Amino acid sequence: MTGRVVHFEIPFDDGERARGFYRDAFGWDIQEMPGFEYFFVSTGPLTEQGMPAEPGYVGGGMMKRESPIDRPVITVDVDDIDAALEKVASLGGSTVLGKQEVGDMGFTAYLKDSEGNLIGLWQSATPPTA
Repeated sequence: MTGRVVHFEIPFDDGERARGFYRDAFGWDIQEMPGFEYFFVSTGPLTEQGMPAEPGYVGGGMMKRESPIDRPVITVDVDDIDAALEKVASLGGSTVLGKQEVGDMGFTAYLKDSEGNLIGLWQSATPPTA
């Protein structure tokens, strides 16, 4: 498990207003993800494969505010979502939304930590090569 923060999500009530705010305030590039009601957010330069081109920069997403994602969320990379959710439960956290497939890219889930914060999990479909 890398445990690295690899993504963030910002919910919105008015998509055009929110996207315009982040574009104008921070220069973010925001693109609609075809087939989903989701927008990819690039906060820095991308490689030709669409991945962050600089170490340490994290991209994210934006979507309509709906429960349980009704506030900003950070997403943590894990090797195995099911194992991570079991460990979270053993430490006083809870599963909010179990493992879901995201196209052929990987899997996501959402949990509440021991303090009630909403946290996302990400498991790549193909583990990274060393």
